[in-house]
Amino acid sequence: MIHLSLLQAAPAESGKEVIEAVKNGKMDEFVDQIIRMGTEAGKSILFAAVVAVIGYYIVRFINNMVARILERRNVEPTVQSFLKSFVNITLLILLILTVVSTLGVNTTSLAALLASAGLAVGMALSGNLQNLAGGIILLLFKPYKVGDYIEAQGVSGTVKAIQIFHTVLTTPDNKELFIPNGALSSGNITNYSKNDLRRVDMVVSVEYGTDTEKVKQVTQELLRSDSRILKEPAPFVAVNELGDNGVFFSIRVWVNGSDYWDVFFDTNERIYNEFNKQGIGFPFPQIQIHQ
Repeated sequence: MIHLSLLQAAPAESGKEVIEAVKNGKMDEFVDQIIRMGTEAGKSILFAAVVAVIGYYIVRFINNMVARILERRNVEPTVQSFLKSFVNITLLILLILTVVSTLGVNTTSLAALLASAGLAVGMALSGNLQNLAGGIILLLFKPYKVGDYIEAQGVSGTVKAIQIFHTVLTTPDNKELFIPNGALSSGNITNYSKNDLRRVDMVVSVEYGTDTEKVKQVTQELLRSDSRILKEPAPFVAVNELGDNGVFFSIRVWVNGSDYWDVFFDTNERIYNEFNKQGIGFPFPQIQIHQ
């Protein structure tokens, strides 16, 4: 196999011969020289293309094999996502270097060139390097995992994947968010799925003059009738604030995390309907004018 490095040197070594051939009218030798150079370059390019195609399928095969091994060993989805992303990028870099070497480029010289430019590249990619380090930190300390519902960097959603540089979230309205791992590893994270139980907090207001004991009794009976609300810790109902237009009650109940939103919305609706049945009025904004 004649590499491009030889082809690149060929014009310098045979340039004089080509010029002499043209001067001496030896056009046949000149044409033969061009054809030979093109043939040698074509062979190298064709071989590199074959290596690239075969290498692509080998990379896909290895990625699929790694994915199957991780799944068979029941590795956490969080770790699976990170490792698959890391292996894929590493294999693609190796494939690119192999194709470049097949073309006849001296990889040793290329490595030296990359090393000399490493500082500049490192500064340019400092954000990505920070994200890579952040991904490793998230993988080690596990503040969240795939499937958890989290809030961070002013957004919230379900963790879909933890990649090398980014964490992918899916919002409740089915949008995908890509958050840099560096920001996540150094910022505040609220994990709503970390614990099995969650407390539902609600505030309900009633008119002034309403019997507070009646409000608490009706509310407690309504809460006890919902099987999704835990008996321990017991539901809590108490006067929270004497507002401008009414008396505010704080309601706190404990539920399983998966029942949080269903209990929240259903309880608000049931309180509204039950209070109307019991003659408990809800306040409206009022203004007193003194003449």
